[in-house]
Amino acid sequence: MRARWQPVYGSDSDRRGRKEIDMKRFPNRLTFAWLRDSYAAGELTPCELAEEIARRAEQYASYHIWIDKPSREKMKAYTDRLPKERNSLPLWGIPFAVKDNIDLAGVPTTAACPEYAYIPKENAAVVQKLIDAGAFPVGKTNLDQFATGLVGTRSPYGEVKNALNPKLISGGSSSGSAVAAALGMAAFSLGTDTAGSGRVPAALNGLVGYKPPLGAWSVRGVVPACASLDCVTVFANNLEDAAEINRLARGYDEDCCWSREYPEPKAKLPQRICIPKDEPTFFGDYARIYREKWEEGTARLKGLGPEIQYMDYGIFAEAAKLLYEGPWVAERWCDLGIFAEQHPGVMLPVTEEILRNGDRVEYTAAKTFGAIHRLQELRREAKKVLKDAVLALPTAGGTFTRRQVRDNPVMTNSQMGLYTNHCNLLELCGAAIPQKKNDEELPFGITFFGTADAESLVLGLADAFLKAEPGSQL
Repeated sequence: MRARWQPVYGSDSDRRGRKEIDMKRFPNRLTFAWLRDSYAAGELTPCELAEEIARRAEQYASYHIWIDKPSREKMKAYTDRLPKERNSLPLWGIPFAVKDNIDLAGVPTTAACPEYAYIPKENAAVVQKLIDAGAFPVGKTNLDQFATGLVGTRSPYGEVKNALNPKLISGGSSSGSAVAAALGMAAFSLGTDTAGSGRVPAALNGLVGYKPPLGAWSVRGVVPACASLDCVTVFANNLEDAAEINRLARGYDEDCCWSREYPEPKAKLPQRICIPKDEPTFFGDYARIYREKWEEGTARLKGLGPEIQYMDYGIFAEAAKLLYEGPWVAERWCDLGIFAEQHPGVMLPVTEEILRNGDRVEYTAAKTFGAIHRLQELRREAKKVLKDAVLALPTAGGTFTRRQVRDNPVMTNSQMGLYTNHCNLLELCGAAIPQKKNDEELPFGITFFGTADAESLVLGLADAFLKAEPGSQL
């Protein structure tokens, strides 16, 4: 499908003092290649790009994407500092959005709770790396409050609408970050992922979402949701851009206690592709369509070369249940309980209910250690299953309208995490990719999971799958 194009609009005063750009064309979605080609041809400047991003932010104001929306003045503070030589920095002039639980110096970090807000003096470690590489931040995005949710509706700043069908949920908790990239206000966006927040919104908005292994990217300067399981992630409009950000953002941070060292991945195919032997659960109004798209995706996997192995999903399902039915909810209370106690009633009721579940008396130290020991056994089993292999699952088994989520907020949210909640507990990495590129009707996503040391296999399979889509080489 060919990209659609939009003109830049602006008032005479907007254009005063610079060349006319009224005939310029921007793609609906921004990619690194388009931006670099446009810069190299002299057809675009970062200042002109910032103008268009600010215009789009106004155009889509009703989508509730932003907590701190794109500002021409704030973006100009970064673009003016770019060196004249474009090739001096790998991300020169590339715009990115920042989820508002990640620090951006001088801009309030709210985690979608106004009473929690503070103004950081420094950028989060990952944000600073990307700015140093030449990218410029455009604003802070909306999220499910305190990154607790997978639906994108749990925010006092408004429900984030799906980029392709505003009646549907955008997915969470990194809702605004995903929609900002999908609607052309960023070439990539930073999210976070504890239970699936960097993958579910990618699937629902037709994006690539890459979740590195725990600790591969520093979480210094990130508001914790569940500190031992949190990681920063990237949304992009293609796998190449996501992989480039993964390469530039990763690295050991001696000032981050969760940081770990991993080798840089080099994409290659796995020996085996693991698929659940029992059909995944599909739900919601579009269950039939999702099932058909999953069947098409698995059929394509069979033609890629690696052996297909049908496996028992049981250990992954058991691990997934531990995230909200086990003592890890107490870790959320450990990080945010003091704030909740000192500010009663300021959180959304559903957020506070989830957090207070972590203060239940049954989460004794003995039961916590029992769960830790069982999880260690599950990690061992998962590592055996995924040796030289990649696991393929639906990113989500369905979706909902925003009204359906309002009517049943807990059940709908739980279903969105059926195939994501296991990931960080089992110390896996994951690439969430569209089953069909440029699907603007009802995107369906597939996630490839690998062990922490198998990023190369995950990236290799994701690349092969996307290239094998019929018509993708045209």
